[in-house]
Amino acid sequence: MTEVTYSSLAGRVVLITGGASGIGAAFVRAFAAQKARVAFLDIDQDAGKALVREVTAASDSAPLFVPCDLLDIDALRAAIVQVQQVLGDTAVLVNNAANDQRQALAEVTPAEFDWTIGVNLKHVFFAAQAVVPQMQARGGGSIINMSSVAWMRGAPQLPVYAGAKAAIVGFTNSLARSVGPDRIRVNAIAPGMVITERQRRLWYPDEQAIAEIRRTRQAVPDAVTPEDIASMALFLASDESQRITSQCFRVDGGLG
Repeated sequence: MTEVTYSSLAGRVVLITGGASGIGAAFVRAFAAQKARVAFLDIDQDAGKALVREVTAASDSAPLFVPCDLLDIDALRAAIVQVQQVLGDTAVLVNNAANDQRQALAEVTPAEFDWTIGVNLKHVFFAAQAVVPQMQARGGGSIINMSSVAWMRGAPQLPVYAGAKAAIVGFTNSLARSVGPDRIRVNAIAPGMVITERQRRLWYPDEQAIAEIRRTRQAVPDAVTPEDIASMALFLASDESQRITSQCFRVDGGLG
């Protein structure tokens, strides 16, 4: 990842959901490297604690890890209050947590539907609801919601996930209009094929198949990495993007 310094991020409180692994961990590392005051929420306590040790050793600044099940909205609200009490008002919220569990349309139960919406959309709404007053109090902020190209391409094995990720763009646009007068900007990022450790283990074990997708379906045939997504998030969180809101940015190598 190209090293770019955004001086406006230094000292700002950045809250990341689902930050213990994958793209979320790349966000934690990237914002910590910018000298932001980073907090992240995740249900995976072992991975969260390990990331704290790693980032502390690399940046000499320990991120705040708050274990949290984001499906429990009361717990989410309590975690956000805890972050505020320890670090201060949130300036940047990265709504990252998600789960792209594959599903067959005919087999989705109401309980599975509710779970998928909960893990991919519901917490996004309520995390934003909780931090907006903090951003209003400090005179502005940036909310970054994670969407996906899955809804744009109509991924057939992701009917509920794709619906949730499309809804995130609608929510992003609505919220941007609502809180824009408070100088709170709201944008979305739609990653393409990012092969995290989890993706490789569950969906993409074949390196040749991955290379073929990149060669034939991406305009730029190089790997889209978690660090590429983090680079976009840094820009959208910084003052360099202060006139950008209500947008969804694809970071996908031109996936078609």
